[in-house]
Amino acid sequence: MLTENPCSEQRGDGVGRGSSGGRRRWFALLLVCAAQLMLVLDGTIVNVALPAIGDSLGFSEVGLSWVVNAYLLTFGGFLLLGGRAGDLFGRRRVFMAGLVLFTIASLLCGLAFSQGLLIAARALQGIGGALMAPAALSIVITTFRDPGERARAMGIWGFVASGGGSIGVFLGGVLTQSFGWPWIFLVNLPIGIAALALCPPLLDPDPAPAKRGGFDLPGALLITLSLVTAVYAIIGVGDNPLLLTLALLALSALLLVGFSAVERRTAAPLIPPGIFSRSRNLVVSNIVMVLTVAGVVGWFFFSALYLQRVLLYDSFATGLAYLPGTIAIGALSYSAAARAVGRFGIKPMIVVGMGLMALGLLLFGRAPVGGSFLVDVLPGMVVLGVGAAFAFMAVILASTVGVPESEAGLASGLVNTSQQVGGALGLAVLASLAAAYTGLVTGTRDPVAALNSGYHAAFLVSAACLLLGALLAATLLRLPKETPSPGARD
Repeated sequence: MLTENPCSEQRGDGVGRGSSGGRRRWFALLLVCAAQLMLVLDGTIVNVALPAIGDSLGFSEVGLSWVVNAYLLTFGGFLLLGGRAGDLFGRRRVFMAGLVLFTIASLLCGLAFSQGLLIAARALQGIGGALMAPAALSIVITTFRDPGERARAMGIWGFVASGGGSIGVFLGGVLTQSFGWPWIFLVNLPIGIAALALCPPLLDPDPAPAKRGGFDLPGALLITLSLVTAVYAIIGVGDNPLLLTLALLALSALLLVGFSAVERRTAAPLIPPGIFSRSRNLVVSNIVMVLTVAGVVGWFFFSALYLQRVLLYDSFATGLAYLPGTIAIGALSYSAAARAVGRFGIKPMIVVGMGLMALGLLLFGRAPVGGSFLVDVLPGMVVLGVGAAFAFMAVILASTVGVPESEAGLASGLVNTSQQVGGALGLAVLASLAAAYTGLVTGTRDPVAALNSGYHAAFLVSAACLLLGALLAATLLRLPKETPSPGARD
């Protein structure tokens, strides 16, 4: 995908071995990682600012979850469309289009003066992200063919995927405390503009499409509407009549059936028939990704609320509390995690990483009302950071093992979809669970203790998601010890 020095030695995959081509590959990786960081940041940076956003625009606590979910749902719903578009019309072209849309949407978020405008702009951000993310990951997959180089590249990518969340919470605290909540979105403007300017010199122009097709817009709309309906039903369990909740869930299921019917008939399906039956690892790794992100999103959301509403930290102190986890992820993701995968294999690192993340959540699940940072916050942050450094990189590698270049966009879209679906549905379930449990114990405990009990319930269910994912990976994944090149059979 990268512009090569004509004097450098060429390989059959089109990536030069010369020092100039090698350096350009890594600069291109940093470019797409910077763009991906914006997407990850915008999934978590709002968590610290949620109380300020709620006070400014009049959101209820349950309504605040839509500031997060509006982004996650459109992101997840349109990711497969974004992956398909990259394969058909060129990854650089789609990547740049998504970058432009995401940057404009960030401006609209920062200027939002009402609940509806903010949620709509967040949804537009999600669509831009859905174009960017599969194209960015497929650029990484098709650029780094050597197993060792790919592991190192995925180590950096894994840091962005996992550490970016912690950076987002820290940055959200700093910006909210110093400049106000709109700046958590406006900070994307200079990054987006700079990244857009660097695309032409670092990424090759797209070749003519090898195959023709079209956008499966009906399929994308059906799967997105199905997810939105399901999440709305889950979030409203405590407030809506049971009959309405069941009707919404039934409608979500019908929309999903409609999506399946469209996929069987369209000439350019988002998910080609038989893609899952051909690869057991693809199915299992995407399920594991859903469970991983469901647990992690719950941690980000409820740990920020615990720090601010139980321990009474301000936004800046909350952001600082996430630094240990971020440092742990950054220190391990590039070198140690890549070496560990090379030595022990992908599957063991998934199991170990997810097990450590579950342990960190269990530590948060016992954090008391009068907790201290050193005893009740720091241990969980560090253990979670160490686990995330190994788990995210390994799960992404597992989802791309054996993927031919012609389906790199699809595989990227699937793994990114799993991330966003896991985050959206996981947060919806956990927010409803926490609210319901808080209401259940309110009569027997003081308000802060009741609120903390709801957070404990969310942390414990998040840990259960991670443990289930580790179990599925340990028993169902069939992966070689070394990561093969694209096109190898799993």
